[in-house]
Amino acid sequence: MNAQNLWILTEERPKKEVLKMIFEYFAKDHKCGFFGNTLRIIPKLNERHEFAFEYEVVGFHCAKVNRVVIKTVSGYSSFVDFLVFYQDAQPVETDIPIYAIEETKTDDKESRNTGVFQRCAKFVFIRHYYPSVKMIMLYALQVEQKEIFTQTYIFGTRLLMTLGVEILGKKLDGELFKPFTLIDEIISFKRDMRRAPAGNVPILLCKRDDIITISGRLYKSGGLLHDPNIGALSVISAVLRVLGWTGRIVITRHGLLQEHVGERNKFVQIANMLGVELENLAVPQVKMLPTYWKYDMEGEKLGTIFIHIVVENFTEGYSIFENHAGCEKGYFITSDGTPVALAKYSDRQRYKGGDKSKRVSIPDLVLIDIPENEVITIEGKKYVNREKGIRELDNYDSFDELYLNRYYPSYKIVRTVVLYGGQEERISEIKVGFLLNQSGKLVLGIEAPSLFCRAIANLLDYWN
Repeated sequence: MNAQNLWILTEERPKKEVLKMIFEYFAKDHKCGFFGNTLRIIPKLNERHEFAFEYEVVGFHCAKVNRVVIKTVSGYSSFVDFLVFYQDAQPVETDIPIYAIEETKTDDKESRNTGVFQRCAKFVFIRHYYPSVKMIMLYALQVEQKEIFTQTYIFGTRLLMTLGVEILGKKLDGELFKPFTLIDEIISFKRDMRRAPAGNVPILLCKRDDIITISGRLYKSGGLLHDPNIGALSVISAVLRVLGWTGRIVITRHGLLQEHVGERNKFVQIANMLGVELENLAVPQVKMLPTYWKYDMEGEKLGTIFIHIVVENFTEGYSIFENHAGCEKGYFITSDGTPVALAKYSDRQRYKGGDKSKRVSIPDLVLIDIPENEVITIEGKKYVNREKGIRELDNYDSFDELYLNRYYPSYKIVRTVVLYGGQEERISEIKVGFLLNQSGKLVLGIEAPSLFCRAIANLLDYWN
């Protein structure tokens, strides 16, 4: 096989540790060796020193790969974290990827549901567009793996394995974790699990004649929005079909009204794919979009991800927290390197009592500049929303008190806005530190943090 390019399309901020795991899988899958211990992610600039809206990975060497290119995309619905293509030309929407990868840092230790079920719908969804793609659940854990797995995690993982999903990044007992082979085995396993607390609707399966009913609440916050149960009921239904069930599948005790069942809801789309019914409701017939993804040239995260990558690859600075729009929220990294999950409330009881000021506002990115002894709190916005971004800088007092003042007490706190979009080539607002405009122009603010200035200068030197 001649060497081709690896194209990695993602909605996420690409991480070196995740890229390395993808490369290891590719090398094993294609029976080839590689070197990749010192990876760097480089924003590609054109001859006018404008961002070309792609990143190239350097430090990865493999006889079967010419280049590794990363591009930011947006899924139309329920998009996996990474689509990997192996081909010469830049992918178009009709090309077929070799891998569909969902990556998480969340372990069973932190959450039974988000660790497995919340992501299941993505794998069910992508099979409609790419039936033969290799599906991978990749655990890039930052906390120690739980030694004793919950029954919820075991059940969800076995369902994924039955669907054809490979599990990477976790040590799993092959006797405990294996695909289901019989529908009755799924029904009995779920029946024997510990029941949900009183007042909750348990997920239970019942088979009779040509119908299988699955109980499970789908109503939440005024609509069909219960993500963990959407994932659980989707993957259970998909596995029943994989194991040969051709009869009816009916979701009961879902808590929905007809007005909640809209055509663009991902569960409604999956119900159409699998022939799933909702008890006492009509599931609307959905015309699926012809493509699964598009290149993203609009999102505010194009600016925050860019400055994040430039800082970490062209300075000694690094992120201690990231929450890029539409991406998985990271941990807060303390001064001794410990990952900490952020609290939602500075005072939960007072918040529940009606004091909404006790909810902790979370920035999009926090970078640390050790030589300047600064932590830089960043709010990301589109250019047209820059004034709103500036106002939102005033919301981070609770965040500072809980995290920055506690773990970085000697550091000066700097707050700034990072923008994407528009055609402006200068910034007049002092509180805006950086603008990446729609043409790829790199525009530093009047009082841009020193870390930004060094990062952009070093990037330009690299391309010179």
